[in-house]
Amino acid sequence: MKIAVGSDHAGYELKEKIETHLIEQEKDIEDYGTNGNSSVDYPDFAVAVAEAVSKSKIDRGILVCGTGIGMSIAANKFPNVRAALCYDVYSAEMSRKHNNANILVLAGRVLDSDVALKMVDAWLKTEFEGGRHKNRLDKISEIEKKFMKGAK
Repeated sequence: MKIAVGSDHAGYELKEKIETHLIEQEKDIEDYGTNGNSSVDYPDFAVAVAEAVSKSKIDRGILVCGTGIGMSIAANKFPNVRAALCYDVYSAEMSRKHNNANILVLAGRVLDSDVALKMVDAWLKTEFEGGRHKNRLDKISEIEKKFMKGAK
């Protein structure tokens, strides 16, 4: 599994901790930036990760900004992306189990790094249940197709 990691300046420190954590676990990761605490625009990094996931160049992504809200909004503009903003281990697990989330979005200014690492671990190990949940995701895919045709 190839994992993309990206953040803005507010999520940089947590992104670096997550990256180190994943490298220690010998995960295949790709860092999409940012590379420091200087102010940057979060959509640039959300777009890079979400586009890679959308085009199946990357299996899953992890995005971090101050609250996670902006990153999740930007990432969810892409077809086949299911970016889930999570604040605890349970929501991270459920985002995979019921929603097959392929991007985990975290709040660098809200989450304790130890909790965030537990969330990442839970999210990566949790499998999608399918079944009735797949039917719901299929409905979302149909909405995407319908409205993407009309988008210019």
